[in-house]
Amino acid sequence: MITKKKGEINVSEKIQLSLAERRKVWLRSTLLQASWNYERMQNLGWAYTLVPALKRLYTTKEDRAAALTRHMEFFNTHPYVAAPIVGVTLALEEERANGTDIDDAAIQGVKIGMMGPLAGIGDPVFWFTVRPILGALGASLALGGSVIGPILFFVAWNAIRMAFLWYTQELGYKSGKEITKDMSGGILQDITKGASILGMFILAVLAERWVSIKFAFNVSEVPLDEKAYIHWDKLADGSEGIRQAFEQVGQGLSQTPTKVTTFQQNLDGLIPGFMNLLLVFICMWLLKKKVSPITIIIGLFAVGILARVFGIM
Repeated sequence: MITKKKGEINVSEKIQLSLAERRKVWLRSTLLQASWNYERMQNLGWAYTLVPALKRLYTTKEDRAAALTRHMEFFNTHPYVAAPIVGVTLALEEERANGTDIDDAAIQGVKIGMMGPLAGIGDPVFWFTVRPILGALGASLALGGSVIGPILFFVAWNAIRMAFLWYTQELGYKSGKEITKDMSGGILQDITKGASILGMFILAVLAERWVSIKFAFNVSEVPLDEKAYIHWDKLADGSEGIRQAFEQVGQGLSQTPTKVTTFQQNLDGLIPGFMNLLLVFICMWLLKKKVSPITIIIGLFAVGILARVFGIM
């Protein structure tokens, strides 16, 4: 809140982002993925996007540095649907700069809670619907010898993309201002709590989908009865032998004379996905102990390579 004197009257002036400043943020948001890293993914592009707003909202070097620091945390979503998250964040930062009690955890919680669900919307809408349609239209014109084809694709795609970024950013900005109107009612606290729960749910889904550990070593190898497996040397030659093999497989005969049980099969029979979940918990514990994500990534590479060399995985 800025207070200035006019004669003998104190006039309180609320800091507010202008349309021009929000447009600067909008233009910078197109470079969200210009700098991407495996530790915090889009965080550098995210912080770069918000710089014009943070310069307007915070006047001291210390406050600006603190604002940039809190926006250097992990961030990753579809680059186009990041716009409404940008808008909500602008509103929260604006209210914070004007004295509203909004802490770092609240801002980060809202970001994390929004980026997961919105990422699931961005891929099917833009990558799998809008771009293929425009690409097919442009390609059909180009195949007919018209230079309009690639030009149409380029112009239409960027017009749709830029318009979507601007209008959803403004929608997020206005919605964010509504959120912060009733701080005493706990609206933001409820949203932050819900966003945190949703964020943990998204983390669990991603862990199940993307984390995979497969042990390769055997725990037992039991010889089968003579009648329980296929005797390949006794099959007929040519196509008749192939037919007999398929027939015996259909009857349930094993293709090898021994039954091999792997450690992974035992794990899957007891608790499917247990090691995947355990690895996620170990990484979370290391992060809590302030171990660098880069160190964790290098450690995972090293363990994976050694496990492969020694036939463990």
